[in-house]
Amino acid sequence: MCRYLTELSFDLGRQVGILVNRRGEIAYVVVGNQKEITMPALDDYRLGHRRLRGLRFLHTHLKGERLSQDDLTALALSRFDLIGCIGVGESGLPSQIFMAHLLPANGEGRTYELLPPRDVHHIDIDFEQLISELERQIARAEKGLLEVSSTERAILVGVREIGQRVDEVEDSIEELKELARTSSVQVLDTIIQNAERMNPKYLLGKGKLREVIIRALQLGASLLIFDRELTPAQVRSISEITEMKVLDRTQLILDIFARHAHTPDGKIQVELAQLKYILPRLKENTAAFSRLAGGIGGRGPGEQKLETDRRHIRSRISYLEKKLTDVSKSRRQRRAKRASSSLPIVSIIGYTNVGKSTLLNALTNSRVLVEDLYFATLDTSSRRLRFPREREVIITDTVGFLRSLPPDLLGAFRSTLEELEDANLLLHVIDISNPHFPEQMDAVAKILDDLGLSHIPTLQVFNKIDKISEEMLCAYRKRYEGVFISARSADTLYPLTLKIERILEDHGCFNARDCRSSNCESHL
Repeated sequence: MCRYLTELSFDLGRQVGILVNRRGEIAYVVVGNQKEITMPALDDYRLGHRRLRGLRFLHTHLKGERLSQDDLTALALSRFDLIGCIGVGESGLPSQIFMAHLLPANGEGRTYELLPPRDVHHIDIDFEQLISELERQIARAEKGLLEVSSTERAILVGVREIGQRVDEVEDSIEELKELARTSSVQVLDTIIQNAERMNPKYLLGKGKLREVIIRALQLGASLLIFDRELTPAQVRSISEITEMKVLDRTQLILDIFARHAHTPDGKIQVELAQLKYILPRLKENTAAFSRLAGGIGGRGPGEQKLETDRRHIRSRISYLEKKLTDVSKSRRQRRAKRASSSLPIVSIIGYTNVGKSTLLNALTNSRVLVEDLYFATLDTSSRRLRFPREREVIITDTVGFLRSLPPDLLGAFRSTLEELEDANLLLHVIDISNPHFPEQMDAVAKILDDLGLSHIPTLQVFNKIDKISEEMLCAYRKRYEGVFISARSADTLYPLTLKIERILEDHGCFNARDCRSSNCESHL
């Protein structure tokens, strides 16, 4: 076989290769050019849960050179059992053969093992024994990884364009880490590429993307998470290179929302956002989709499964939008009833995981779910807060905000955030212990502006003062106006309640039956 391949390669002046399965059958024949050879789509030998693909790849090198970096990359990405290149000698006769195989996860970070070159007439490798032992070692290494953690294991990928601040990209990656933790994903590594411009096909450069995938294989990762929203074309292109699961920032956020939505309207809003995200990303897969009968008497091309899926999703979107409209009507009725009670409304807003629910519990002696996770609570909670002079207000806790919140998700939750329009006062809770809280403040202000809510008076509430030093606290007090508290310390909350009562009293919210937030002009 080696001699036959080298003679063909010599006559054609091209690299020639074969992919052989474990039964010894030739599954694919590949013809390249003088310098390289391109892998076919291996649809009949997909990895699935297998550790190796069950194919060995043998091909020729016209100048007798060793395995190239492209060969070793193909070995790692395709997870071949073994790769070998046969040198083409004089008159097309085979010379030496160079071979390599993958290695299980190891402390040295090595991906493959290069075997000593051999003459093709003296190959003494027992392939069945080699591959059986190799799979046992890989299985043992993977079992050890699973025993350490049963969660998904991911590598986070970011891109910094020219002109973009380094700290801005690093902050975004740190936020992505927190999102991954909320979604019970173990982060193994983070990779940031400096790029002059985004690659329209792969987001990263193709070479860098291959390095990322090989690094993921070395660490035993099962997931790649990109810190940007991938276009449908980029998802398809990346999927052609790797069979690993690929998520972007939007998908990760949608997954978190799907886990934490409990009320009927919350579930509707999340499903609606998911379907709007999925619709443009449906792609045809000829191996999985077939044609349905169509036309008169079953003649004609019929209708593709892809189109029926799209039509079903569009129909589901229309149904959910109608249902969401009905839910919004019920919510408006509840809002009207609440407004008729003449009680002022105070809404707690802020970045996700800054302590909004903790503050609501502390002020009203409630038991709303509190966790140190992003978007731990999505459903709006309303409670009554009584002041010392027998005055009452309704205080509500809303969904947290986030930079780069997916537009579809923000649109789906717009009906929930409409409740903020009835607020007489917004309590903007800020995690002052977070080094990036100024950027978070700006992000919240931008979202309020986008929602048309920037006219409502806002009181800045700087939370978690117990986590910073006295010197920092004094500096922040001089720089920012607002109330400084620790939601876990009742002693710090009394000044906050006095401030809320004074603001509402100054705007006549305790005296007028119909006090509207549009009449409250000051921003506190």
